[in-house]
Amino acid sequence: MTGSAPRGRPHAGPVAYAVLVVCTAGSLLPLLWTAVAASGDDGRLARTPPPLWFGGRLPANLRTAWTEANVGRALGNTVLVAGTVALGTVFFCTLAGFAFAKLRFRGRRTLLALTVGTMMVPPQLSVVPLFLLLSRLGWTDRLQAVVLPALVSAFGVFFMRQYLLQALPTELLEAARVDGASSLRVVWHVVFPVARPAMAVLGMLTFVQAWNDFFWPVIALTQENPTVQVALTGLGRGYVPDQAVVMAGALLGTLPLLLVFVLCGRRIVGGVMQGALKG
Repeated sequence: MTGSAPRGRPHAGPVAYAVLVVCTAGSLLPLLWTAVAASGDDGRLARTPPPLWFGGRLPANLRTAWTEANVGRALGNTVLVAGTVALGTVFFCTLAGFAFAKLRFRGRRTLLALTVGTMMVPPQLSVVPLFLLLSRLGWTDRLQAVVLPALVSAFGVFFMRQYLLQALPTELLEAARVDGASSLRVVWHVVFPVARPAMAVLGMLTFVQAWNDFFWPVIALTQENPTVQVALTGLGRGYVPDQAVVMAGALLGTLPLLLVFVLCGRRIVGGVMQGALKG
């Protein structure tokens, strides 16, 4: 009886390593150039060829950006806004996705089509009526004006619906019903644990989008109560803005996102892989 050698994990060749190095370098180049530009002054940035290594003004430019743009308050506001939007989107979109995926009710297909159809409407069309509504409520220049319109997204509903359609067996829901579980208990003890990988991915995407959002916050907020992106607009004002200070502000606004990914990246990737295996 002849046996075949067990198959091991395939090894990457030199071509694969070369491609990974090129892709990694291309991804890190914008961040590296932002740090290099933030470490000099406008005269250094105007050189030809441009500088390729750090200067000595990075701490001073960071302090200037922190002071002039009110970055400390902006970072706190952005963490609050992005965290609240991410949690709200994950919670409400998971509930709506579960309803569209596993519950039977009249008009389900029509409501789902309308929800997905809202993704095709340009957001610029809703700016004027939304601003008029929030101004009547007295919410201009308040963080709830940025949080509430973003608590639910059509993409999140569709994303969670597609995931739960495959990952949540109908038999599991029926077994929970037979055991006498209420609807709230089914959602909490069955739906949420199954949807956890997709919830992690949706939360990450929503957090990054809310952190980088500029269009609506710059309309609803001012420099007295800004998010990071709104605060950075104050650095670019003036007849001749200091580009090095602007780059320093952009670096301050980017570092928290990098920290979040460094701390939670393995869990996020693990959630994506677990969701792929379940799907």
